[in-house]
Amino acid sequence: MLDFKKEIANAIEEATKLNSDEIYGFIEIPKDSENGDYAFPCFKLAKQLRKSPAEIARNITERIQLDDDIIERMEVAVGYINFFLNKNKLAEVVIKEMQEKNEYGKSEFGKGTTVLVEYSSPNIAKPFHIGHLRTTLIGSALYNIYKYLGYNTIGINHLGDYGTQFGKMIEAYKLWGVEYDLQNDAINKMMDMYVRINELCKRDESVLEQCRENFRLLESGDSYCTDLWKKFSDLSMIEFNKIYDILNVKFDSLKGEAFYADKTNEVIETLEKKGKITESEGAKIVDLANVGIETPCIVQKTNGSSIYATRDLAAIMYRAKKYDFDKCLYVVAYEQNLYFKQIFEVAKYLVDEKYAKGLKHISYGMVALPTGKMSTRLGNVVKIEDLINGTIERAKEIISEKNMELKDKEEIAKIVGIGAIIFNTLSTTCIKDQIFDWNTALNFQGETGPYIQYMYVRTKSIIDKTKFNCLENKNVNILTQYLQDRASQNLLKIIYSFEDTLKQVTEKNEPSILSRYLVDIAKAYSVFYNENKIIVDDEKIKNSRLFLTYATGKILKIGGNLLGMQMPDKM
Repeated sequence: MLDFKKEIANAIEEATKLNSDEIYGFIEIPKDSENGDYAFPCFKLAKQLRKSPAEIARNITERIQLDDDIIERMEVAVGYINFFLNKNKLAEVVIKEMQEKNEYGKSEFGKGTTVLVEYSSPNIAKPFHIGHLRTTLIGSALYNIYKYLGYNTIGINHLGDYGTQFGKMIEAYKLWGVEYDLQNDAINKMMDMYVRINELCKRDESVLEQCRENFRLLESGDSYCTDLWKKFSDLSMIEFNKIYDILNVKFDSLKGEAFYADKTNEVIETLEKKGKITESEGAKIVDLANVGIETPCIVQKTNGSSIYATRDLAAIMYRAKKYDFDKCLYVVAYEQNLYFKQIFEVAKYLVDEKYAKGLKHISYGMVALPTGKMSTRLGNVVKIEDLINGTIERAKEIISEKNMELKDKEEIAKIVGIGAIIFNTLSTTCIKDQIFDWNTALNFQGETGPYIQYMYVRTKSIIDKTKFNCLENKNVNILTQYLQDRASQNLLKIIYSFEDTLKQVTEKNEPSILSRYLVDIAKAYSVFYNENKIIVDDEKIKNSRLFLTYATGKILKIGGNLLGMQMPDKM
């Protein structure tokens, strides 16, 4: 697809002899289309060229060579050069790309680059609660988008299936196992045991010590502890997979902490050989004060057991050998910011610079209800399953009020309810805390999942009614002269920018960029729909406007799917 921005950058390079790649990065899209479709800020060149931005802008404009069938005109405004696209060319480019590409925006941009995305990673034997929503959905969206852009993408669920908590679960089962039938409602019963054992540990230090001993036995391969651990793990995965299926979340690897337990010795040995290990009160640590991190990284406990940091470091070494990755993204809450700074610094002693530089923590804010923060230790959690069921029920009530005669209400309510959860979770920037509110998430008029789905259904209804398909009917005459009005041009520009939007998501590892884009295209289509009658007698005008309707629906569906949302056919 023709890259207008690149054409402008190349022309500026010819006029200035500056590097076009650098220029490309400077070019902006003005917020107000009155200031052009693209703008080049000459302030960035003032120091380099030793001239005022206004003078630079005038000089470049006088020398620049751009075909008027690509750029209609240029204007100088307060140190900026504003570029206005040729309206026919913009429409031609979008029409050609949409007709030739079933998966619009898909590319081989990331070919040859391997990206690992670690997300979800719930703790075994604990419920999948709303605190897991953001890591699961942010990670899944990043995985989908990287893959769509041609990256070799590996989705990893680094399950929390090891550690002292299993020593606690083993002790709880020893004490109260006969009271629980784990063949039914296993997760809730295991959670109940976990809450009970934590309360007992607070009252009795000897019980906590026994829990630690249980974990030491598990690490050493004790058959009783290992069999119990496997039982807890298998029962948990049955429940987790139900949630993953509902949310349409997939993984390529389910290797949790336990997989790396026998690989931690290599971590300790390598660090010792490099003289990076010191002892502190019987534990082995890596001092990081020299890089400005005052808290040392513990890599082995006083009783010789490994710690999750050791297992994470072993995972980095394993992944470097197995995948030869370029990026390894960890989608984990911002509460672990310090931890990942420690891990990434220690990793520099364990793997080549390429891999250490590729490690990236994608931190996100916490999810809470209006009642406040949750804790599995205290037992005050909201399970994902309850949240999903509650949202679907509310969606069904709203849909029934709006369309009493609608068929397949149950299935549509499921699609809308789950879509509301996904879009709500991904609609704000990762780093912000969120409070989940049903009234906000299910608002059909707001910037929500149901609104996006409703706009898709509107486009589909029109396309179905007219039986228009620009892929099957490539000979349909779509005339750009009927797409010159402001509403049509604005919609075309947004459609054109879809692939660039996906690239921005991967550059910033921020799925909310795509969420915002889907709101923008839905709103732009609403304006277009209100200002342009689509089904008219003139076949040429009708087909041209139907094309924009088709293209909008196509992108809403693709974009929604990349976030994890399905689109209903009716609402």
